[in-house]
Amino acid sequence: MLHSSFHEYALTVLHQFTRVQWLNTSLEEAWNFFSSPKNLPLITPPDLGFQVLSELPDRMYEGLFIRYSVRPLLGIPMEWVTEITKVEEERYFVDEQRLGPYSIWHHEHHFEPTDKGVRMLDRVSYVVPMGLLGDWVAPWLVKPRLEHIFAYRESQVEQRFGKVGQ
Repeated sequence: MLHSSFHEYALTVLHQFTRVQWLNTSLEEAWNFFSSPKNLPLITPPDLGFQVLSELPDRMYEGLFIRYSVRPLLGIPMEWVTEITKVEEERYFVDEQRLGPYSIWHHEHHFEPTDKGVRMLDRVSYVVPMGLLGDWVAPWLVKPRLEHIFAYRESQVEQRFGKVGQ
């Protein structure tokens, strides 16, 4: 017999969103900035109403749970809880939603030193709630929202580290 959670996800789509940004800094400096959960509010758009609700350490670690209040859609507040599930120092880390707006949220952050600076790759795999209806609205509602969030983050990171080639 199939587990009931299989049926819940069987009719949904696993969406992916990928973003690459070049950082005009050293790997150590990039890692120090992004591995500090205290910097999350600095790279999150103000219109999300993002507030951290839990105590934050200076450095993330595997098993760290972070609670937020966020207004992802129509200004409606909701709680979002993520867990840092994997950390490989100065290479990558993964956060996964444990409570929040998505049925599944898996966000990989990869860092690679190059002769141009640091190549940062974000890969988000997600499943939206509400089955087929959620999948239908995802390209018009969710993807543009993710584009907005990552574009804001890119602009904030460029202000902090400068553009590659400058």
